[in-house]
Amino acid sequence: MKHYQNTVVRARDVLAAPFSSNLLPLIIQGIIVGLVTGLIVSIFRWIIDQTLKLLTIIYPLMAANWLLLIPYLALTIIIIFVLGKILKGHLTDLVGSGVPQIEAILLGQHSMNAMQTLWRKFIGGLLAICTGLFLGREGPCIQMGACVGQEVADLCHTPEEDRHFLLGCGVAAGLSAAFSAPLAGVLFLLEEITFNFKPRSWVTALAAACASDFVTLIFFGTKPCLYLPIMVNLPKRSYAWLIPLGIIIGVLAFAYQYCLLSLRWLYSKVPALPAIYHSAIPLILVIPIGLWNAHILGGSHVFINDIANMSPKLDWSNLLFMLGLFFVIRFVFSMVSYGASVPGGIFMPILALGALIGAFVAVLLIHQHLLPAACYVNMVVITMAAYFGAIEEAPFTAVTLLCEMVGTVDQALPMVVLTFVAYVTSNLLGGQPIYAALRREMRFPKHS
Repeated sequence: MKHYQNTVVRARDVLAAPFSSNLLPLIIQGIIVGLVTGLIVSIFRWIIDQTLKLLTIIYPLMAANWLLLIPYLALTIIIIFVLGKILKGHLTDLVGSGVPQIEAILLGQHSMNAMQTLWRKFIGGLLAICTGLFLGREGPCIQMGACVGQEVADLCHTPEEDRHFLLGCGVAAGLSAAFSAPLAGVLFLLEEITFNFKPRSWVTALAAACASDFVTLIFFGTKPCLYLPIMVNLPKRSYAWLIPLGIIIGVLAFAYQYCLLSLRWLYSKVPALPAIYHSAIPLILVIPIGLWNAHILGGSHVFINDIANMSPKLDWSNLLFMLGLFFVIRFVFSMVSYGASVPGGIFMPILALGALIGAFVAVLLIHQHLLPAACYVNMVVITMAAYFGAIEEAPFTAVTLLCEMVGTVDQALPMVVLTFVAYVTSNLLGGQPIYAALRREMRFPKHS
């Protein structure tokens, strides 16, 4: 029988020598990516916010004076042709959110011209989103961040094995700046794109996300971008409703995925209209929606705030009808907008639909005396997380994003429970991570 002598190991025999880590140069590059991305995205956000406010003034004026529709239609036609010129020759890089393209790049299935994609995504995204299409700002922000990461890697002659880390830094920084949510930006990168929790991945991404969020604080202040104060916690007896509600949300999430992945096929049935001019369909159809109610236009965090500030004590039958109508309009037109080969994301449209589901269920439960009226906002918040998490198949990102966006972690437990049930339900029905499915639909070459 062998006997082993116990040895006492000193700290200097275990720890690395000071300043021997090779992380610092990559962290510095990540911070540069974050600062540049934060500046670009902040300007992008500010223009969108101001333009959507302007639409709430323009559309009532046109509704009161129909002659004003003539110059607006002329402007819309100009935008359609300008978008077509921007997309021409770069459609694969610019269509949609840009996240499937980034995944394809990281898998070695695709490449992009960073500077060309950056300015075209910036202008194209503004033209599509600022006209009121039901598109989110986060998709273009993520792709623009990735473009910055790629460009910084080129300028700094970053070693080939580290170039993808800087691309990931741009992804995290872009989402962080879009929603002022640095942790969600990093989690989105790890949970849905790289599936890599190595320090070189998350440390550099966190540095970039914090740097980009710092820039947005200068532009927009410290208030969360979707601040929804929750006054009371959901009572224990209401937790019983989370299971059936999660199942319903999971079914609706699968329906969203199914419809979204059918869009390219449906638009292909309009052969007379080239793909670069598909924007004509939603840009024309959005006008009657704006004339009816301009506040419903856009991604939109303003619309979500309007839903959260509704009083559930109003005539509940009319309120349920209105919420249901809003849901149908936003669901259908989100599909029409995203499928039109234009730059734009789906995060905010998904969150808006989740808010409508929560408001509908909350009003129903409140008027059946199954939920306190003070918990109306609670339901709006937790259903946003659940619907987003089930569609994206990214529950950790969903919960973290909503906690950062609304400025509270008080409802983390019901949010986690509801998101988990919705995620499992959608997955059992055949749901897939949405961006991976969109990447396969775009038919990039198979990864060898």
